[in-house]
Amino acid sequence: MSDAIIIKAGEHIASTRNCVLALIDADGYPTAATITPSKTEGIKQIYIGNHVDSNWAKRVKNCSRASICYSTDQPECNITLVGSIEIITNDLALKKEMWSDWMTQYYSGPEDPSYCVLRFTTQRYSIYLDGTQVRGTWEP
Repeated sequence: MSDAIIIKAGEHIASTRNCVLALIDADGYPTAATITPSKTEGIKQIYIGNHVDSNWAKRVKNCSRASICYSTDQPECNITLVGSIEIITNDLALKKEMWSDWMTQYYSGPEDPSYCVLRFTTQRYSIYLDGTQVRGTWEP
């Protein structure tokens, strides 16, 4: 049962536009912001295009612990993922894969040194979907 819910949760987050990313700021407080991921790999990894000098990237440099939450009313669903996040600047293939045309308003292209990808990797999860709750850990 839990494997089926985990797979369904992965499908759900792949089709959901926004989620909330929580990071720890320089003063040790949690901060949360709505984001639009560039790509998801089930519940295992989530990728976000970003600027290397953004507040998010600065927070990731100071503390790699993070949480991502997806929540919807239809169907009633809450997927909370806890794990680590890293900044990727030198993987051009990944940067090209995550690239979207709308990013040209901020960057000259995927080769732009100010463009980076934040990669979140799940270590723990709590999923409520279809009236079922599943909690567990994911080995990196």
